[in-house]
Amino acid sequence: MKVDLFDFHLPDELIAQVPLQNRTDSRLMVLDKETGKIEHAIFKNITDYLREGDCLVLNDTRVLPARLFGVKKDTGAKIEVLLLKQLEGNQWETLIKPAKRVKEGTEIEFGEGLLTAVCTGTSDHGGRVLDFNYDGIFYEVLEQLGEMPLPPYIKEQLDDQERYQTVFAREPGSAAAPTAGLHFTEGLLSEIRAKGVHIAFITLHVGLGTFRPVSVDNVLEHDMHSEFYLITDGTSRLLNDVRSNGGRIITVGTTSTRTLETIASENNGNFSAGSGWTNIFIYPGYTFKAIDGMITNFHLPKSTLIMLVSALAGREPVLHAYHCAVSERYRFFSFGDAMFIS
Repeated sequence: MKVDLFDFHLPDELIAQVPLQNRTDSRLMVLDKETGKIEHAIFKNITDYLREGDCLVLNDTRVLPARLFGVKKDTGAKIEVLLLKQLEGNQWETLIKPAKRVKEGTEIEFGEGLLTAVCTGTSDHGGRVLDFNYDGIFYEVLEQLGEMPLPPYIKEQLDDQERYQTVFAREPGSAAAPTAGLHFTEGLLSEIRAKGVHIAFITLHVGLGTFRPVSVDNVLEHDMHSEFYLITDGTSRLLNDVRSNGGRIITVGTTSTRTLETIASENNGNFSAGSGWTNIFIYPGYTFKAIDGMITNFHLPKSTLIMLVSALAGREPVLHAYHCAVSERYRFFSFGDAMFIS
């Protein structure tokens, strides 16, 4: 299966650079995966497409202010660090600019010594492993010194860093936001609950691998990145109950989808509490075991995310919907509009 099969033309001006003032004012394209029929709506009206007894599954991960600016202790040379994944203890896998200046044993200072780190080794794709030293709580130090790591296609500065967090974000650990969740407000979630729709939370910490382009020609040769997930006993019981009562399980975002499909694949289609790492790669031909529908944003051409969406709704219907979104001037990517595949 060729990666080029998932390509489409996207004008640069359709890549949303800033979020809308009101989260629920985004546009919503509704795609029926059985018929290919398309409807156009506004996200605040998502309740019109949900049914009593359905369950909406949200990812409650919180984005870390994971971009740090420091200096080499011996030379004062400027170093930019991007935290990717926590390893053992205070060690983190990171990306560094310029990487050639940081070798094993290099010491880096941040915030005039409030935070320091020593390079203890290398990782895949030219990354570095840093061992951090600090007083207090690491995440509080990050909140003081770090900046939000916006995706590479967003060139504008973000005035309010909380706009790159979902309103239900509570478990710190992501290098990127689960952006389909950015459209929800507490008020909209209350409306959804009032309709008799269940709301469940899982956690998947999004890695920057989600933005890594597919560099091979054949889909089957792509090496998928791993991400940490967690599902509680309460959520797993709720999902099993919804399934047994005939309700639909609707994930918000590809992260929630990959989490539930990982768990269901390991439990004969059922859900159970647990945590671990997933590198599940979903593309056309995959048989879904966990979900019935998905709310998602519009994704990059030739990305693993558009492949996942195509697996759920079919490659041709999805590409047709994307061409329609371009012609109708939908906004794309993290701060863009949404699609509900029902």
